[in-house]
Amino acid sequence: MSPSPTPPVTSRLPQVGTTIFTVMSALAQQHGAVNLGQGFPDFDCDPRLLDAVNAAMRAGLNQYPPMAGVPVLREAVAAKIAAMYGHVYDPGDEITITAGATQAILTAVLAIVHPGDEVIVLDPCYDSYGPNIELAGGVAVHVPLVPGTFEPDFERIGSAITPRTRAIIVNTPHNPSATVWSAAHMRQLAQLLRGTDVIVIADEVYEHMVFDGQPHQSVARSPELAQRSFVVSSFGKTYHVTGWKVGYVAAPAALTAEFRKVHQFNVFTVNTPMQHGLAGFMADASSHLGLPAFYQHKRDLFRAGLAATRLRALDTRGSYFQCVDYSAVSDLREADFCRWLTTEIGVAAIPLSAFYQGGFEQRIARFCFAKKDDTLHLALERLARL
Repeated sequence: MSPSPTPPVTSRLPQVGTTIFTVMSALAQQHGAVNLGQGFPDFDCDPRLLDAVNAAMRAGLNQYPPMAGVPVLREAVAAKIAAMYGHVYDPGDEITITAGATQAILTAVLAIVHPGDEVIVLDPCYDSYGPNIELAGGVAVHVPLVPGTFEPDFERIGSAITPRTRAIIVNTPHNPSATVWSAAHMRQLAQLLRGTDVIVIADEVYEHMVFDGQPHQSVARSPELAQRSFVVSSFGKTYHVTGWKVGYVAAPAALTAEFRKVHQFNVFTVNTPMQHGLAGFMADASSHLGLPAFYQHKRDLFRAGLAATRLRALDTRGSYFQCVDYSAVSDLREADFCRWLTTEIGVAAIPLSAFYQGGFEQRIARFCFAKKDDTLHLALERLARL
């Protein structure tokens, strides 16, 4: 008797295939290229954080924690936000620990977006936003940031708001452009949303990577925005442990209640000893307050080396990404240029067009400088051939 064929499946995400990130990482490995396409560090975290997690494991903290996260970590998050941005969240009803920021964003979307609802996303954007909205049955309304500067175009954003608009996703510091929103931008957003029921999903995973002495403009700084926002951040990004997949969401109690209804059924809860370890490590605020200087050193090192090439470095005011205009080097399309750069020069990058719906060619590639100084020097030696 022959086996039954696999039943046909109608894809929930028919447009999704292998991402450019997977393709470029595989190509980098195949050709021995320095991989500056991957958006995570190649160096270790502070050993004190590992010791704190190990101590929690040895202390028997290995069973399920509360669904919303261990209280001591939620209290530490609330204290940090209050100290940095002046907004007081109730750790019991307004802070939730998540399995990374990507899960947090998906959960926020699923909690509030119903079939037919519209969600404004600002292109270029992180590649999970669109599929998240599609999984919820919503419609992603793509509004481009201003080409060249990547500033928000509030006139176009305002024109995109309709009675069906449920949410807008805002990302600052921005991946991939490395720009940041100013206090004036936040005031404009608050004014634009005033009188609407639009909810803000604020992706602030690079909150501790804002350079040149500038403060991070969290939506939590604005009482008007905070009352309508999910604020998402990432311990993985902040403490160089992206593989741990631990993040958090801060939101008003009414939004948090809906968020947790979804959260309890898609992950239920998050790794217990890591939560306790993170809570203890956060007690020393220098672990996150020192991050801007740490990454600014790497930014400046990388940009100084790029000056010896024909690549034109765009402004990098936040995050750990550096975009370059390669117009003086090649007229190849962005994906083709990044493949050529990987195979022929030995440095992997990501085409900016991959972050746009349908692609948008500007001859710009994105590098990640969250790497050891030796890694950056090796990449710059190779790029000097350009």
